[in-house]
Amino acid sequence: MNVDGLIVVDKPAGMTSHDVVARVRRLAKTRRVGHGGTLDPMATGVLIIGVNRATRLLTYVIGSEKSYAGTIRLGQSTVTDDAEGDVTVTAATDGVTDEGIRAGLAAQTGEIDQVPSAVSAIKVNGQRAYKRVRDGEVVELAARRVTVSRLDVLDIRREQGVVDVDVDVTCSSGTYIRAIARDLGATLGVGGHLTALRRTQVGGLSLAEAATLPELEERAPDVISLSMADAARQAFPQRAADAEETRVLRHGGPLEPVGIDGPYAVFDPEGDLLAIVSERGGKARAEIVLSPA
Repeated sequence: MNVDGLIVVDKPAGMTSHDVVARVRRLAKTRRVGHGGTLDPMATGVLIIGVNRATRLLTYVIGSEKSYAGTIRLGQSTVTDDAEGDVTVTAATDGVTDEGIRAGLAAQTGEIDQVPSAVSAIKVNGQRAYKRVRDGEVVELAARRVTVSRLDVLDIRREQGVVDVDVDVTCSSGTYIRAIARDLGATLGVGGHLTALRRTQVGGLSLAEAATLPELEERAPDVISLSMADAARQAFPQRAADAEETRVLRHGGPLEPVGIDGPYAVFDPEGDLLAIVSERGGKARAEIVLSPA
């Protein structure tokens, strides 16, 4: 029995997001599985997996705001801007003050232009940037406008010549926490990289809803965390359709607008998810129809 829905996985360290998708394919007994936003192998925490028709909701999940807990190490730079890569530069951190750290992070809050880490999945002339770096190329990526809405310092620790800074971050999709670590190190003149990263929230979904892979193994094949309807109720504004509106929408037709800022979820009279809709040109038009005629 194939079921549609989202799974909130607490990804372990050492696995790629693709590894997790492959595991879920086996557990859910379906090929139609995808993830909503890559986590690096080193990182742990919330990874949203879509199963069957719910893979169509992942576009919206990927664009959601995300929250992270991380640790930045000052005094060392690495080729990957995180602990996965070789250390390239070390510097004395005697002159690094708590005030300097807080000021450096404050400068990375709000709307900023951030250069992604060179070792990233961004494509350069059709090839992933990380592949070009591993092949020995020097890759320079263009800055991207991102929003860091919260960047709190939780703790600052000094030991063995380095400074470790624990941070709590909420940011827009496409923000690299590794780049925040790198840029803080550059601002302070001592280099920096990320030594730990845990994603705590994606949109409205958090670690509270997450299951570990061993927990999913025990539940298999009943691995869905949220049905399509429940996922949509958490992620979108909502509109109820009557029987005639349901018929029109199932055939891909437009509805009259009701003034909801889209995209929003439309439900049929039985409470099942019909479509994701946005209002434009004086009509409410489906972006995706999830319950076609």
